[in-house]
Amino acid sequence: MPTFDNELVSVIMPVYNKERYLEDAVHSVLTQTYPNWELILVDDCSTDRSPLMIEAYRQKDERVRAYCMPQNGGAALARNRALEMAKGRYVAFLDADDLWKPQKLEKQLLKMHQNNWEFTFTAIEMIDAEGELRRSKRQVKDTVNYRFLLSNTIIACSSVIIDRSIVGDFRMPSVRKGQDFATWLSLLRDGRFLAHGIDEVLLQYRIAPGAISSNKAAALARTWRIYREQEHLSLLPACWHFSWYVFHAVKKYWM
Repeated sequence: MPTFDNELVSVIMPVYNKERYLEDAVHSVLTQTYPNWELILVDDCSTDRSPLMIEAYRQKDERVRAYCMPQNGGAALARNRALEMAKGRYVAFLDADDLWKPQKLEKQLLKMHQNNWEFTFTAIEMIDAEGELRRSKRQVKDTVNYRFLLSNTIIACSSVIIDRSIVGDFRMPSVRKGQDFATWLSLLRDGRFLAHGIDEVLLQYRIAPGAISSNKAAALARTWRIYREQEHLSLLPACWHFSWYVFHAVKKYWM
């Protein structure tokens, strides 16, 4: 582990009925080569064994913290509760069915320290429900600004680390789906910050059964609402960015 920076990283993980994948996701944090982290597990009223598993992790490692939402509210509210609890200078996001490579935090934080980057994301590879490789490295762009992000699906939530000492405190919009994309847009909107891509696979992104077909229409509808209701794009710019967003979404899964 490098000695350049021993700042605390708060790892944000919302959990809802993820007992099948939770152990592997948590293990990918426990085995990080950068040890100064806290893992905040927020259970969103799971009905499976997830709450019992979370409590076991909390008792086993003092770096693991836990919270149970009083009622199911979706990933945005769970992540926001974790952000309220977070003590770290850095916040990193990991969904409960995705996996980090062991050097994910170390390599990403080193890049951030060397370049004074406030917002970073990484390349990913896609795995299926069984953990088998479905698609190899998805290349990322060096820098992403607001305009570019409007037309792209390039930032995977579970790859993101944000330096709150530069960006400041933030929360995700209280919507059921698409809150990560909406958050990155809100952070980049005024041009003060850029998202910096690290072109190395440090995340395995899991494609759940049915995600490509049944959920894509709903995801595109959410994206359109973000353009019109959050970003207040007029009709023609919204159509332009939406057409490119659809193209990149298709490319992500099929091309």
